[in-house]
Amino acid sequence: MGEALIHIPAGGGHTGGLLRALDWSASPLGDPSTWPQPLKTLLNIVMGSNQPMFVAWGEAGALLYNDAYAEILAEKHPSAVGQPFLKVWAEIEGDLIPIVAQAYRGEPVHMSDIELHMERRGYREETHFAFSYTPVRDENGAVAGFFCACTETTAQVLADRRALEQHERYRRLFQQAPGFITILKQPEHIFEFVNDAYIRLFGKRDHVGRTVREVFPELEGQGFFEWLDEVYATGERHVAHQVSVRLRLAAEGPEVERILDFIYEPVLDDAGKVTGIFCEGHDTTETHLAQQALRENQARLEELNATLEQRVAIALAERALVQDALHQSQKMDAMGQLTGGVAHDFNNLLMPIIGSLDMLQRRGLGDPRTQRLIDGALESAERAKTLVQRLLAFARRQPLQAASVDVAALILGLEDLLSSTVGPRIRIAFDLAPDLPAGIADPNQLEMALLNLAVNSRDAMPDGGTLTIAVGIENLQPGHMAGLEAGAYLRLCVHDTGLGMDEETRQQAAEPFFSTKGVGRGTGLGLSMVHGLAAQLGGALEVESEPGAGTTIKIWLPTTDQEAPSPMPRTDPVLGPRSGTVLLVDDEDLVRASTADMLTDLGYRVVETPTAEDALRLMDGDLRLDLVITDHLMPGMTGADLARRIARDRPGLPVLLISGYAEAEGVGLELSRLTKPFRQGELAAALVELTGRDS
Repeated sequence: MGEALIHIPAGGGHTGGLLRALDWSASPLGDPSTWPQPLKTLLNIVMGSNQPMFVAWGEAGALLYNDAYAEILAEKHPSAVGQPFLKVWAEIEGDLIPIVAQAYRGEPVHMSDIELHMERRGYREETHFAFSYTPVRDENGAVAGFFCACTETTAQVLADRRALEQHERYRRLFQQAPGFITILKQPEHIFEFVNDAYIRLFGKRDHVGRTVREVFPELEGQGFFEWLDEVYATGERHVAHQVSVRLRLAAEGPEVERILDFIYEPVLDDAGKVTGIFCEGHDTTETHLAQQALRENQARLEELNATLEQRVAIALAERALVQDALHQSQKMDAMGQLTGGVAHDFNNLLMPIIGSLDMLQRRGLGDPRTQRLIDGALESAERAKTLVQRLLAFARRQPLQAASVDVAALILGLEDLLSSTVGPRIRIAFDLAPDLPAGIADPNQLEMALLNLAVNSRDAMPDGGTLTIAVGIENLQPGHMAGLEAGAYLRLCVHDTGLGMDEETRQQAAEPFFSTKGVGRGTGLGLSMVHGLAAQLGGALEVESEPGAGTTIKIWLPTTDQEAPSPMPRTDPVLGPRSGTVLLVDDEDLVRASTADMLTDLGYRVVETPTAEDALRLMDGDLRLDLVITDHLMPGMTGADLARRIARDRPGLPVLLISGYAEAEGVGLELSRLTKPFRQGELAAALVELTGRDS
């Protein structure tokens, strides 16, 4: 043993020490004193190098390597020393056998990149390497092994892939943008990218790879070239409103005039140097909107938003004259019935407003001022819609699409959105237990609940802090404080290191319209919405907090043995032109008219009627229909009853049920539903899903 030590080269760091200390008597290589000179020479090279290197020697390919290669082996080291090379990498043996055989045939191998799926840290991972296998001959000239110098390129390959994916995401995003977008590079302003909206506006020319001056010589003297030069030279953006431009839509065509709003934004590298210019803008030439009607809608929305909380508060106060003799469950039921009625009426008021504004916005009509009025009105309408949804969530009457959900995957999918929501001063940490069962939840509503809790945590940490989201499994026993039946539940915890709450505030935190943020900074419905969502799903919510010790929101959700589907990328359905005849049934004239306009704009022929009874009479005639869309709550026969009659008398005729809130009574799960208020895109998407076609 002692004699063999001197035959392995000195040095080589930790791995060299292992080689010298190893008992080689049982190894196919035998005593180091008998090793051939080529092997000793190569071992000197390997041990003296900082680059990952190894030698595979002998018929079995015994593995000898340095410290740098030990890092690649990870947990396979040090047991890999002296072991057959293919045995060490058994999980990728199929990839290695051909190239190892080539080396043993005396043919050198070089690969600038190879993808291998290794198990070296207890799990299979994608790796990439650049390497060369050099055959090594013994004193008799026969190939006795091979020498490898390699470099792991996994990090660079994955980074390049992420960059390419990010570039592709940006490209798709820019293509979907409503305005025109172009990216210019270098001081000469060479086109690198133009979206379809840019081509539609300025004409189809050979843009990419050519300069702006080459593509649009008619812009000379109109100031655009000078603005581009100034942005590139100074690094300061240029914003232009209502700028007149004369250009040709075809290279040899006549000049036309357009009125544009646009921004030239400098593109900077990591060192802050300008490398190009990002241009985004809109064509504001045509103005066709009726501003008076828009102002009336805006005023009506503001009135509705201003009085909604007051109306609910008054109604709740009236109920409070009798909420001392009632238990908490009775109070929640009464509030739910009241809120449901208010929400139904409010959604019917919002439906024609949102529908009309949505159509005006999609058609892109109007000058910039009109467009801002439309955007503001639609934003107010969406805020009112969100307010109603939160009330319904609190009252446990929101329409839910409960399904089997991988809660941990859902949370990780929100990481970027959560980070942008809470800002850079707050660190987000995750504590997600492995092998969690699926939970029962509405994924969209659960995402909204998490974002609401993140916003609350952000506001509770004005000086920054840590937001921790944890998911685990908890087996609840009878009598648990959550008040749930005994069994296994997913426990979702959202903890912040913020200001915390005293006991009086904590007890009121989940009450509707209670807020610690001050007037105008919140509706007070965020936490109550989460509370209602958990209860409606068969779970519960609990608030733990102390002043100065932060706040923890615990949510329990039922578990299920049903496998959660893999998350799918969110893509808008392809909504092509429509055809066919639709029977539209709704007792609210304004709602019916707004929905009919949307359907007509999609290309359908619409037959309208205010009652289910009238609808049946029309269908008893010779009216040929492709689709029926009906409201649910109507005088006389309900929409659900009408749908069942149609299924009996006209099987195969699609029926879409429209409801203002979770009118669960009498509505079967088999019926396709769309919740009011909705935009045309939501209606079109529902029809695509219902009819199984996109045109």
